[in-house]
Amino acid sequence: MAASSRKIVSPPNAHGDSSDTPFVADKGHFVVYTSDRRRFMVPLSYLYNDIFQELFKMSEDEFGHSCDGPITVSCNAAAMEYVVSLVQRGLTKDLEKALLDIVASSCCMIMAASLDEMCLRPQVLV
Repeated sequence: MAASSRKIVSPPNAHGDSSDTPFVADKGHFVVYTSDRRRFMVPLSYLYNDIFQELFKMSEDEFGHSCDGPITVSCNAAAMEYVVSLVQRGLTKDLEKALLDIVASSCCMIMAASLDEMCLRPQVLV
């Protein structure tokens, strides 16, 4: 199996230090935290993805705009792992639009299993 382009690293402890957590993202990556404090390092190219753009917009609406702290998105780690895996594999425009609608309407607090079910359902063309 090919190595994943995302890395999950534990967030710093309450004192803000951790021997195994780098404070700077690897070259070509950025770091984002989920609502349950999981740390994701994802490629910079994801900044241009519509789903990530919506997550950032929701984050700004919920947490405000801060230059001093980490980026925190309004979804849990399970949902973020699923979003990252879908973006990594490449999404059809229809699936991307459906996922955007779900993210925007539910603040991304859905479980990956629900997304899996949606993606595995046969699509009916009208």
